[in-house]
Amino acid sequence: MKSRSLLVAAVLAALVSGPASAGCSFRNDVPIKILSAAFEAWKAATSAMAECGNVTASMDQEFRTKLPAAFAAKPALYQIGGVSNTTIAPLLNQNTIRPLNDLVEKYGQHLKPNQLIRIGDDIVAIAMMVNTQELAYRKDIFDELGLEAPKTYDELFEVAEQIRQSGKVDYPLGGMTMSGWNMALEWINFYASLAGDGYVNPDGTPNFNNENGIKALELLKRATEYMDPEYLVSDSTFVQQQMQQGKIAMANIWASRAGAMDDEAESRVVGKVHTAASPLAAEGGRPVATLYWDGIVIPKNISDEAAEAAFRVAMEGLDTEMVLAHNDDAVWLMDGYRPGRLAEGAVATASIKPGPVSYPMTMEMGLVHSAIGNQISAFFTGAASAEAALAAAEEEYRTAAREAGLLH
Repeated sequence: MKSRSLLVAAVLAALVSGPASAGCSFRNDVPIKILSAAFEAWKAATSAMAECGNVTASMDQEFRTKLPAAFAAKPALYQIGGVSNTTIAPLLNQNTIRPLNDLVEKYGQHLKPNQLIRIGDDIVAIAMMVNTQELAYRKDIFDELGLEAPKTYDELFEVAEQIRQSGKVDYPLGGMTMSGWNMALEWINFYASLAGDGYVNPDGTPNFNNENGIKALELLKRATEYMDPEYLVSDSTFVQQQMQQGKIAMANIWASRAGAMDDEAESRVVGKVHTAASPLAAEGGRPVATLYWDGIVIPKNISDEAAEAAFRVAMEGLDTEMVLAHNDDAVWLMDGYRPGRLAEGAVATASIKPGPVSYPMTMEMGLVHSAIGNQISAFFTGAASAEAALAAAEEEYRTAAREAGLLH
């Protein structure tokens, strides 16, 4: 399933609005526990699921490291997992996900084809939304300084310098640059903009300690010069809060985070943030972004009764009523969604030619992501050159790939 086609489908789905249901259509008597990420879309979806009763949601940004062990337990510790194409691979590799074909046939006739994530003939997940990066920026500041949303990173650095000179915010730029998984994803996005998705050769050997890999590191390092000096602890929540509190003027963020800028309960910049396409790393390249879906999976290691209850609960949460109540929290795939101001950047990102690549849903990519996350911080702290950091990442990847039987 290509994430790019999912995003295009989401935009088309915005033109169709199905009927809304009222609350949950059944009373759930089976205890259902959910583990997912902790951003607004998951809060909306799991709250709607909880209307069925006996549902407990744990939203944890460390979910990606906890789900594999939780699904492998007998019985599994959760009945529903929230995943994306970046986090489903370990579960697939462990063979702990329950195929959903029978439950889709029984309770999911309303699901769109692009919501059904398949591996071969098996439906392994139900997608609820698509996600990508977009440039969120303070339009009021840009207008006052006579600035335009940058289309390339060269333009972004020029704009950042003008904002720095103006003194209107603490830092011109925010970024999801926390050491580890987040920093690795930022590098992946830059690499994808420069080189597409060729992180691994057809024979499984690594292919990122090269000119594009080095340039991706250098561009990311230059971007950090305009960020809070504590950028190595800056994850997506950190950046979201920086923007909400008026500390930064722009950031290339998840589209799923942008809606929080208009949350009157926690944002000081309601109505002031607009979005544009993620800038290009170089003229003629792709946006500094990759395409994703988020959705639900159900573990194998639970009873058929629990699996059926979990699926029914999930379907009640992923419906038009929830979308209408939380339209701006995500680029939803369900009927009723209409893109708002804070989703325009995601649509623009996906519409650029050549467009962003889909994050590969493969074991190899998971190993690349981990190795990059473990090694490139040394470049940002000055402990290693770009070449040395990437060489260490390639060696870590080779070791992990051999242990996984991907290399000999």
